[in-house]
Formats: sequence, structure tokens, C-alpha cells
Amino acid sequence: MSGDAARPCAPAPLAALRARLAAAAGDAAALARLARECQEDPRDGARRLAAACRRRLAAARTERARLARLFAHSRALQLAGLRLVAGVDEVGVGPLAGPVVAAAVILPPDAELPGLDDSKRLSAAARERLARAVREAALALGIGEASPAEVDAWNVYRAGLEAMRRAVLALGVVPDHCLVDARRIPGLSCPQTPLVHGDAREGAIAAASVVAKVHRDALLCQLDGEWPGYGFAEHKGYPTPAHLEALRRLGPSPVHRVSFAPVAALRAPAGG
Repeated sequence: MSGDAARPCAPAPLAALRARLAAAAGDAAALARLARECQEDPRDGARRLAAACRRRLAAARTERARLARLFAHSRALQLAGLRLVAGVDEVGVGPLAGPVVAAAVILPPDAELPGLDDSKRLSAAARERLARAVREAALALGIGEASPAEVDAWNVYRAGLEAMRRAVLALGVVPDHCLVDARRIPGLSCPQTPLVHGDAREGAIAAASVVAKVHRDALLCQLDGEWPGYGFAEHKGYPTPAHLEALRRLGPSPVHRVSFAPVAALRAPAGG
């Protein structure tokens, strides 16, 4: 046997191993293979990569366990034979302008949505990413809105219920069960379970909250172009100091909720 034939293979360059780590992302099998390979490599850089692989694998296990807990209510219903379990939530109760928006989402049991959480706990970029993932995974998805005029006519609590009812009807299918954030929606034929703090306790509701929030934020950016000067794209209608200053300077726009106290004090229409 020649000396060349007996020579062991040279280890992969560290740059190539780092590239494999970056490409593995959430692929547990690829991370495990890379961890074993790097652990057998005597170089300090390779050992550090092995440790990084193990940390990612541990984080992925923790995230899977968190998501299993988050989807406990909907999974229990699905295991009981209820295939179409909808999560329902609304956003936009507190703003001075714009609609209340609700979403209803039916996810398959095998939906994978790492990072999913109550929309209020997520960054704007994370919400955008998750909203796309939810839309791609959903068996059915519906959006419902209640206009500023309806908020003024009914009060915001009733407007929120109506937006949720419209979202469920927009699914295009009748859910076997609805999991709703803290309330029971009138006018629906399917069974419902209200869950207090449901957007933080149940994945289907969290998915609905993310979709509703991203949808409403996009609407407010559109309204910013239609009614410039109020800063809707920045504050999304919430009563920030900049929004209140714009209200005092411009007066309420047609998309403001005139039944809300800061707007009611300035009833002269914008441009009037």
C-alpha cells in the first residue's frame, strides 16, 4: 500500500463547517451530524462549532416543547375528532382611529410555526414572518373588520365581537369548534371555548392575533397615505403624544373614532 493511500483525509476547512452550520438552520438531523463530525475534529474551532450545534439542538427541543404546550387546547380537540378547530382574536380596541380587525385561523395538526406567540410579544419583523407562515399553513383563514363608524355606533366591545363573527364567517367553512380570546362570539352556530389571555395560551389564537395585527397595521399604513399628517403609519392609530398633537392641529379625520374622548373633544372635521 502506498503512503498516499494510507494518509487520512484532511479535515474540512472551518469556513466550510461554519457554512454548513448556517445552512442547517432548523434541520435537527443535519445539526446532529455536524455536531458529531466537529466533536471528532481536534481543532478548537471545530469543537466550538460542535458546541454551537448542541446549543441549537437544545434550543430547538425547548421550542418544540413550548409549542406543544401552546397548542394543547386545539390538539386535544383535534384528538377528540374535531378536525376544524379555529382560533379567533381581534386587535385594535385601543386606537383612536381605524377599524377593529379580527382574524380566524384553522391550522392543521402538523403545522410548524417556530417563534409563534402573542402578537404583542413579537417584533414587527417576527409578526410579518409568522403571518406569512400562518397563511401558508392554514387550512382556512378569515379576516373581519368593524369600521370606525360601527365602533362609534355600537361601542368598541360590541364592534370587536362583530369583527370576530365576520372573521369566522369569512373562513368559508363552518368550524367544528372555535377557541376565542376571552369572549364568546354571538351569532355563531359552532361550539366555542373562551380562553382568558388566549393569545398567550393557545397557538391557534396566537396565530389569529398575529394575522390580525399584521393586516391592521397594513391598513393603517394605507390610511396614512389617504390622510397624511396624522402619522398613522407610525403609531397605527394609538394615542401617542405625536398623534394627539396632530389631532389638535388638524382636527379629527373621517377614520377617527369620534366616540373616544380625545377625539370627541375635537369634533371639527379635518380640513373644515
